[in-house]
Amino acid sequence: MRNTFEITDDVFIVRVFREFDKDKDNHVNVKEWIEGLSVFLRGSLDEQIKYCFSVYDLDGDGYISREEIWRMLENSLSREAITEEDPDEDIKHLMELTLKKMDHDKDGRLSYADFEKAVKKDNLMLEAFGNCLPDANRALEFEENTFI
Repeated sequence: MRNTFEITDDVFIVRVFREFDKDKDNHVNVKEWIEGLSVFLRGSLDEQIKYCFSVYDLDGDGYISREEIWRMLENSLSREAITEEDPDEDIKHLMELTLKKMDHDKDGRLSYADFEKAVKKDNLMLEAFGNCLPDANRALEFEENTFI
């Protein structure tokens, strides 16, 4: 994940692994690897929405909470991108803007329906909380070098 797809955030690496490990046995078997890569590299928008939501739902309760958003933004934002003297204020501001754009039912957390609606309206929201999918060039390079 780190070298091939440039997914460097430990939180996302663990969550991607958990998403690939469908039988939750702490091992990704060949079938799980192939099915995971299928969505990861070439999944439909609906498949990738489901995948990204699962990665972002850190505690698996079916919602992306404020705490989860905070944790992901804190981990994924580079310190160079934060301009305020108080980095927590930058993260809080970004979290509030994101919730305003995505939290359609205004309950202070994102349900799958909220997330899906926001992404279908603006595909850039798919990775709103950090990089959990490879960029197109990395995916193509992987496919060209792996699948002969």
